[in-house]
Amino acid sequence: MAQSVWGYDSDNGPERWHENYPLAKGDKQSPIEINSKDVKHDGSLGAWHASYDPGAAKTILNNGRTCRVVFDDTFDRSVLRGGPLTGAYRLRQLHLHWGSSDDHGSEHVIDGVKYAAELHMVHWNPKHGNFAGALKQPDGVAVVGIFLKVGKTPKPEMKRILEEIDNIKTKGKEAPFQHFDPSILFPKSRDYWTYNGSFTTPPCEECITWILLREPIEVSSDQMAKLRSLSKNAENEPVNPLVDNWRPPQPVKGRIVRASFK
Repeated sequence: MAQSVWGYDSDNGPERWHENYPLAKGDKQSPIEINSKDVKHDGSLGAWHASYDPGAAKTILNNGRTCRVVFDDTFDRSVLRGGPLTGAYRLRQLHLHWGSSDDHGSEHVIDGVKYAAELHMVHWNPKHGNFAGALKQPDGVAVVGIFLKVGKTPKPEMKRILEEIDNIKTKGKEAPFQHFDPSILFPKSRDYWTYNGSFTTPPCEECITWILLREPIEVSSDQMAKLRSLSKNAENEPVNPLVDNWRPPQPVKGRIVRASFK
């Protein structure tokens, strides 16, 4: 498997990532399945807070593996703090993982339940100098994970991102994405699970404090179909739908998942 071509197909998918990225078989890999019976309620876990500057949003792109919105992280303009974190973490990007149908697509699994998609908001700890430096530290990155479930009432929150899909249909396409406040994507409840894990894409660095929100946000089946209309190939190549870009759950290996709620 060539270094640059990891993906989600049988020849280059999650089962084979470790051939080029040995960390993929590490002890703190993500995602995981969360079983309520094994979760510890931790009364000392406080609320988390995000203060995001809508002006920090820059571009939206299709990199052939996901749809990503990029933010300006050159200073503390959009930050996440509180909860299990010490200090403020800067928002760098958000992206999604989704399935080929509405009954699967999330990376984390909750008591056997898979959601249609999972949104990841990636933040890094500026005390480590830059993003590359943060990737080498156990407290380098914090990701807020939000589940998307299919319901009757499409939520307006995802609308803005999905409106841009037509402009980034194929791999390598990028479009301006200005004035967007990602905090509209948070569900009403702030309840969360937290554990130490990794990026769910190669090289799978083990530097992430996960903050997984218990309450999903709702999208419509049409909105999910829009996401699946992206192509993982470039403009001059045959259309190959970008679907099932999720990694299956990894071994927990003794890690404790803590909950902010009872």
